[in-house]
Order: sequence, then C-alpha cells, then structure tokens
Amino acid sequence: MAQKMTLNVNGNHQTISVDDPDMPLLYALRDDLGLNNPRFGCGLGQCGACTVHVDGVPTRSCSLPVSAVGNSKITTLHGLGNRQKPHPLQAAWIEEQVNQCGYCINGWMMEGAALLKRNPKPTEAQVREAFSDLICRCGTHNAAVRAVLRAAKQA
Repeated sequence: MAQKMTLNVNGNHQTISVDDPDMPLLYALRDDLGLNNPRFGCGLGQCGACTVHVDGVPTRSCSLPVSAVGNSKITTLHGLGNRQKPHPLQAAWIEEQVNQCGYCINGWMMEGAALLKRNPKPTEAQVREAFSDLICRCGTHNAAVRAVLRAAKQA
C-alpha cells in the first residue's frame, strides 16, 4: 500500500507516493521529482554519481532508503546554484573546463561543495582526499581539483 511522504528538496517541500519505504532516495529524486541529477552509477554507493547533501553531509542517494530521510534537508546539484547565481564551484568548474562526458559531475561537485563549506580554504591534498572515493573514467581529476582551489580563492 502506497504511503505519502514529503521531502524537503532544494528548499521545496514535495510530496511523493512511496510503495516501498526501502526504495533508494535516488529513485524518488529522479523518477518521482524529475531531477536529472543525481545520476545512477554503480547502485552500491561506491562511485559517487548519486551524491546529494542530506542536512549538508554528502550522502550516496542510491543506498539511502527514502524512509530514512525524514525531515532532512536534501540538496542536489540543482540546489547549489543556478545560471543567474551559480555556486562558486559551479562557476569555477566552467572556468576550468572540467567536464568531459559529465556523467560523474554530480558527485564531484557535491563533494567539492561540501568540502568548501567545511573548509573554505582547503589545500590541494585536502581536495584530493575529499575526492578519493569518487570514480571518473574520463580522467578529469586534476581539473576538478583545480576548480575547487579556484572556487576557494574566489570566495
């Protein structure tokens, strides 16, 4: 039997119908709310493509049951900024021309934004550590690190 659940996503309260409370948050965000980020990567919480912030903490949405979210504030890549007012990391990402295929961008930006919130002036080593459990097959790692460092300088 489906139950109604209200999620606080990117500052908006949205109600969805949930058949299975163990359904991953990722599915609710993509399928029920129509957000094209985060992405499904491995389905095991290992690659980072599905990363969102739950109460400010980077969280793998593919392995978090939607029922575990409760009243938490969920922020996706869409919630960081927009074209008119991008997040400093989004602007730096463009300036550094980080993207290649762009599939993993969600995880890298969400981890980078969380790092900048915790530590506005990280060292290169700290940025690399924050990114250590993310997977990118295109090899944009160094450009992503440069983007975080650029955003830190501009803040």
